[in-house]
Amino acid sequence: MGEQVQETQLTIRGEESRETKSPGHRNDASKPEAALSSARSYKWWLRIAVFSLFVLSGQSVATILGRLYYEKGGKSKWMETLVQIVGFPILIPYLFFSPSKSSSATKAALDGRMDARLLVLVYIIFGIILAGCAMLFSVGLQYLPVSTFSLISASQLGFTALLAFFINSQKFTPLTINSLVLLTISSTLLVFQSDANGTTASTGKYAVGFTCTLVASAGCGLILNLTQLYFRKVQRTDPIYTIFELLTYESVVATFIILVGLFASGEWKELKEEMEEFSLGKVSYVMTLVWTAITWQVFAIGMGGLIFQVSSVFSNVIAIVGLPIVPVLAVVFFDDKMDGVKAVAMVLAVWGFLSFVYQQHLDDVASKAQDRNNESG
Repeated sequence: MGEQVQETQLTIRGEESRETKSPGHRNDASKPEAALSSARSYKWWLRIAVFSLFVLSGQSVATILGRLYYEKGGKSKWMETLVQIVGFPILIPYLFFSPSKSSSATKAALDGRMDARLLVLVYIIFGIILAGCAMLFSVGLQYLPVSTFSLISASQLGFTALLAFFINSQKFTPLTINSLVLLTISSTLLVFQSDANGTTASTGKYAVGFTCTLVASAGCGLILNLTQLYFRKVQRTDPIYTIFELLTYESVVATFIILVGLFASGEWKELKEEMEEFSLGKVSYVMTLVWTAITWQVFAIGMGGLIFQVSSVFSNVIAIVGLPIVPVLAVVFFDDKMDGVKAVAMVLAVWGFLSFVYQQHLDDVASKAQDRNNESG
């Protein structure tokens, strides 16, 4: 009898061990474990590819449309700020029709460390930071050539990685440090430009644009890390629901703040005249704003997905991949000048990105080797 009890306990432990190694998946004895792992890896990489495409396409198109707004007669910084946030209603249908909307899923969303009041506070804080970053980016985009704006924004990766060390315990390696140094230098080089090629801004406004873009990049680094921390604290069975929910609620707060600013500043009175004077016509004015709002939401979904699947730093790395895209488009559409300083800054930024990607590759190889050792042991 004792032998049967012992045999039953060993069987149960064996089943628990298999379930631990394969969370969220049924153990099918007819399929090799490697095949199951390969299938999961394929799905994971597919999600990463889709989210990366959202980031690259959304960022590039939204930045170009934002510059187009200013180039063709747009003047309202508050309106340009608003369209970076106000596209969130396209996310709402998913929140209503998703299975995760059920009360049981809502209760399972909290892991015991965050209650409803704390979540509301999180949404308010995120919304305030989001509104501030959007406003600063609008000023930067108005006063800087779009290529310069994009290159300065590359410093966001450095801020993200630095803050990740304190907020999310991000580890630094020589390659990571090399990446941060190169990206910092690539952005600092732009301070020494002799003029603000591509804009009619004065030297003072150019300096304001540079400072605002740099501060906004730091703010984005902060909110990306806080978002990663949020995803660690709040979990749902449907990760897309988690991403959409956060984007929606923080955008509601940010939109309210920006609308207050729009009406308090009096710029809303000038919007009708601005639309009539827009050189491409009224329809183009409206479509420029609408598509800017949509593409910024596409970018936000991609960033949220990459943060959820990997990390805040990785999401920013993918955003930096699009660094050469915007300046090239700016040269094509706005006759932006690509001088020597910008070219060197771009090369350093790409070099920094490649250093970080190589470190990610080394980490992945080391992780797989450790898994093999654990399995053999």
